Amino acid sequence: MSDSIGTYAGLIWNFFNDNGPASANKIATETGLSKNELQRALGWLACENKLTFTTKGRTESISLR
Repeated sequence: MSDSIGTYAGLIWNFFNDNGPASANKIATETGLSKNELQRALGWLACENKLTFTTKGRTESISLR
């Protein structure tokens, strides 16, 4: 399981490198990850202190540190 989470985290990392900050919904749509896969990979990256979460109004944006 952790191998696949690491693979998903790499996919998200590459998405951020190519596209910059985005919402979780946009990341899921663009990468094709399921909600569970996305949450696990974002959790992995967040635990490694690789992400920044910014909220403007009701919208949360996620980006690389």
